[in-house]
Amino acid sequence: MDRDSYHNCCSLVKIPRQSYEQFWSSHFVDYIEKELSYSKFLKKYLLPNHPCMFSKRFTEDWKCRKQWVTEEGKPNFQKLLQQFDETPVPVANCNAKEYNANPKQIIPFKEFIHYWKEYIQNGHSSPKGCLYLKDWHMSREFPEHNVYTTPVFFSSDWLNEYWDTLEVDDYRFVYMGPKGSWTPFHADVFRSYSWSANICGRKKWLLYPPGQEDFLRDCHGNLAYDITAPELQDKGQFPHSDEACQPLEIIQEAGEIIFVPSGWHHQVYNLEDTISINHNWLNGCNVDIMWQFLQNELSAVQREIEEWRNTMDSWHQHCQVIMKSCSGIDYSEFSSFLKIIADNRMSFLTSCTGSSPPSYTHQLSETLATLGLQHAAFDLQRVAHILECMLCNEDFKRLDHSTLSSQPESLLQQIKQTIHSTRGQHCLYQE
Repeated sequence: MDRDSYHNCCSLVKIPRQSYEQFWSSHFVDYIEKELSYSKFLKKYLLPNHPCMFSKRFTEDWKCRKQWVTEEGKPNFQKLLQQFDETPVPVANCNAKEYNANPKQIIPFKEFIHYWKEYIQNGHSSPKGCLYLKDWHMSREFPEHNVYTTPVFFSSDWLNEYWDTLEVDDYRFVYMGPKGSWTPFHADVFRSYSWSANICGRKKWLLYPPGQEDFLRDCHGNLAYDITAPELQDKGQFPHSDEACQPLEIIQEAGEIIFVPSGWHHQVYNLEDTISINHNWLNGCNVDIMWQFLQNELSAVQREIEEWRNTMDSWHQHCQVIMKSCSGIDYSEFSSFLKIIADNRMSFLTSCTGSSPPSYTHQLSETLATLGLQHAAFDLQRVAHILECMLCNEDFKRLDHSTLSSQPESLLQQIKQTIHSTRGQHCLYQE
């Protein structure tokens, strides 16, 4: 990342985002045909939170584009079976609805491939419904396969860095689905960014800029399940649907990578038999959106159980428990998340001064080195900003801070000291 970009970024307290009005009547996103600098990607897409598409040249060297795909551009079932055979995989039924999503079951990979072959032979239909292998943690289960490389544009990935440190989960997925399989209307976990690469096949994306989803709720406040369904035209059910802009419709071809920004709700269709690789990720450019999402989630829980506020001594604690069960994280874990991200960058900056060796994995070391000192300093400033916001938040103040993995005030002071002591390295210290 170039120094000017980070001087500009680090002078910002709150990242300004441009209006999304340009997307209300547009059916086009920027198409990146050739090499783009990370600095330009950050300024044109990450910071303003705008989508774009990368051409197939960015995936042409991936092993999976050769091993998983036939010469005709179709899924190579034989090669896939050789690699994964009895592996248990999560499979959703696109014809069934359960809590605004598709119910899943775990079946052997070879059983899904057998179904997929029959589905194709029967004219893309089956009495079992339309099954879709999705949210499969293939890279975590088979790290030795090394079938793709995360493009540098998406490598500042705090979400997977955190889960890799805990060694319990990740947000890197493989999707495999027949023609006609689809994903209902949603926004990504924690309002993270996502990127999705088609290994083979084609997808149709329907995207709405942040805020438009509020018009696509029913009279009870529930988000639409299928934005193409006829009932959305029923003013009794969806009173504000006609106020929403038209979705941004994008066709993604084989080999292409789409960047989906934070909080952009979307619905996705497989137009052909398709395999894709998807990552959810976030970093210093959108961690403020995640923090706002968590505050909104907690407020929603508080409204739901408001009537018991005065009857429970531990009401605020229960709100955190319910919030974590619904969204997957609470304020305490978010604090731990920020600490791990900050610790890694403080270790990186101090190791560059020669004062101490780094205390993280070789892979993370390579990523931080590629992104550079300025990026690490920018990350620390963003963590510091969120910590300052949290320390002013009344709900966060009510937590039992003795149970936190670190004290936010102490971490904030450490960050400021590190930025100050290493400012000769990154030239970003703000008086």
